[in-house]
Amino acid sequence: MKITKLRTTPVEFPYARPMGLAPNFDLRRGGCVLVFLESDQGAIGEGLTYTFNAQHLKLINDMVQSLAPLVVGLDPRHSGSFLTRAAAEVRQIGTSGLSTIAISAIDQALLDLRAKLANTNVAGLIGAYRTTMPVYNSCDYWITRSIDDIQKAAAEHKQRGFRGLKLRLTGRIAEDVARAKAVREVVGPDFSVLGDLNQRTTVPNAIRLGHALEGFNLTWFEEPVPHHDHAGEAAISAALDTPVASGESVYGSRGILEMLRVRACDIVMPDLQHMGGPTEFLRAAAFADAYDTPASNHCYTEMSMQLLAGIPNFIVLEYMPWLEPIYAERLALDAQGHAIVPDRPGWGFSFDPAAINKYALAV
Repeated sequence: MKITKLRTTPVEFPYARPMGLAPNFDLRRGGCVLVFLESDQGAIGEGLTYTFNAQHLKLINDMVQSLAPLVVGLDPRHSGSFLTRAAAEVRQIGTSGLSTIAISAIDQALLDLRAKLANTNVAGLIGAYRTTMPVYNSCDYWITRSIDDIQKAAAEHKQRGFRGLKLRLTGRIAEDVARAKAVREVVGPDFSVLGDLNQRTTVPNAIRLGHALEGFNLTWFEEPVPHHDHAGEAAISAALDTPVASGESVYGSRGILEMLRVRACDIVMPDLQHMGGPTEFLRAAAFADAYDTPASNHCYTEMSMQLLAGIPNFIVLEYMPWLEPIYAERLALDAQGHAIVPDRPGWGFSFDPAAINKYALAV
């Protein structure tokens, strides 16, 4: 049982409506390097990297391809040896950033391949705790959207069956109170509303804002200050009744562990790409469990949900449709508004060949 080839396909795809992630930054296009691990058993493992507006795809593609000698010829059941060798290979250029992103995509494909060879989904391979999970919609609530826009989005998502949403916050108290009030008026008191500051304020202001929003019963208060300020996050967590969530911007499971050691947040939300792949994602979740801390995810819904199904300390799944243009399947909800973990082999979501042909780039 061996991997016979690593191949990549960079793709770039448009979004139907630009997303203003910040006042001076619009997300108009997505870009991925799709990674395929072919095996002598016929099964193919799939993984990917993602970048805003398709930036730096050639650089990322080259980095992934540079790691091919470490995985071609490998028994896919021995993925740990790939990770050990890859860590040594990139030590001179750094074990975060570009190198971690590339390793993540290959580790994703390795796990997908192993699950497919075992004819089970990833959750089944690692040992599932659940087959459905609470989920919230994370799209369409950007700070650049008007109150009318976010109310329309909330009504639409509630109609679709979602029972939660993530509202982006500006850091300006009066404005954020008005936005939270507007959303609550649409979804009612029993709907989960999460608040996300995207690292855009200070410790004193975050505490004032958190107190001002307490009447709206936010599920959590996310990334209030720059992600490296763990002491500041800890101060905010200690001051607020609303749980603080963070962790999407740190690299590797040890990045999450550093946060846990100082009680920087009440909920961790590792990012599959920043972690360096599913192996490190699961290790981060295990660290969090040892600290009695719940874990969610950041984006990468299609793969993250399989991993979250296999951890005991799961809290909620983030649904972000940024990758849907390249997938053949879509997230399904049950009657309770929970996401259904697909039981198809591997990740349960597969790249759409027609979409790949449509969006493929030559780099």
